[in-house]
Amino acid sequence: VDAISAIVLFCIGMVTAASFLTAAGMREEKMFNYTNVMLILVLGMSGIALVTDLFSLYVFLEITGIASFVLIALHRDIIGLEGSFKYLVMSAVASAFILAGLSFIYMETGSLRYDAVAEMLAGNTAAEPMLIWLAFLFLIAGFSIKSGIVPFHGWLPDAYQSAPAPVSVVLGGIVTKMAGVYAIIRIMSDFLLGTYSVINLAFMLLGLLSIVMGALAAIAQGDFKRILAYSSISQIGYIVLGASTDSMIGLIGAVLHFFNHATFKTTLFVNSAAVERQTGTTEIERLGGLQKQMPVTGVSSVLAFLSTAGIPPLAGFWSKLLIIIAAWQAGGPLIAGIALVASILTAAYFLRLQRKVFFGPVEEHLSTVKEARGGIAVSAVALSAVTVVVGLLFPVLLQILQVQGLL
Repeated sequence: VDAISAIVLFCIGMVTAASFLTAAGMREEKMFNYTNVMLILVLGMSGIALVTDLFSLYVFLEITGIASFVLIALHRDIIGLEGSFKYLVMSAVASAFILAGLSFIYMETGSLRYDAVAEMLAGNTAAEPMLIWLAFLFLIAGFSIKSGIVPFHGWLPDAYQSAPAPVSVVLGGIVTKMAGVYAIIRIMSDFLLGTYSVINLAFMLLGLLSIVMGALAAIAQGDFKRILAYSSISQIGYIVLGASTDSMIGLIGAVLHFFNHATFKTTLFVNSAAVERQTGTTEIERLGGLQKQMPVTGVSSVLAFLSTAGIPPLAGFWSKLLIIIAAWQAGGPLIAGIALVASILTAAYFLRLQRKVFFGPVEEHLSTVKEARGGIAVSAVALSAVTVVVGLLFPVLLQILQVQGLL
């Protein structure tokens, strides 16, 4: 377990705990199925974080994907089956690309261990360089589909919206990032740091496209969970952008934004679950004025969206700052400027969400709504505390990184 693996393992535990707390009160037979499949999902994600060879990484990606398909369709309703089927089809395409890429790498190296592949790439000893280029082309496509990066994102909003509330929490909080983004970070940090600048450029452009298109699409959505889904596409773009800058600052920013995204996006999906449980809907046009009835949900939602938009001193500000600095150094002011302007778009769609759901006069049919209690409230408070505390203590972490020579 290295530093990156330790951080993502903590994220897996944190998000999974929030999902279980959100599931409290689920029907007994569904809770039994949900709990068992969630344990398989945790097994798959933990395996992704711990393995040291590309084929084992692929195996655990498939375990994670299969468990996700079942969880999305847990209630066996039409919308859940549709979302699960779209995810299944796109994931199968991604798996084909990934296996093709791994086959080409194995043909060149005779091994799929991280250290063996990294040594071959660093020494530029490939007998057939074209196979390596094809391998990484397939891997870029496969992991981009798994991550939900634009233009491979079509399945993601439907999967997030159609899944039961506790499943949306774990999907949006950690699954998508473990199934694709983590692999991209690993490839960039272990194999490509300092080499293959064209691949870095490809991921940089995909990251920028995701940042902008995800934010623009989120503005036009009318459902709480779909807004969060497109927001996830945009924020995943920041992680990919940081990892693609070919610098230690960008890599640290990407890993820290991975952690921050797991925190604030899980908070928001927990809040959407609270709103859905108390009001029976996630359509924002049917909501309004819930701040008085649901103060804990309202305040935690504000903190989470401010962190998402990169407002200091919350945790999201610091990771975005590192990513934008690295983007400036790697791609110039234009790349950094686009990433910075997209944060304004993030604030725009979350302000719209907050106004429609929590601000303004209380809708008459919502006058009897009460705050969600139990596990949902505990999750919202605990995750909000993590966002605030990490943001306030982040300068200390930066000093530690400087002392270690990483910044």
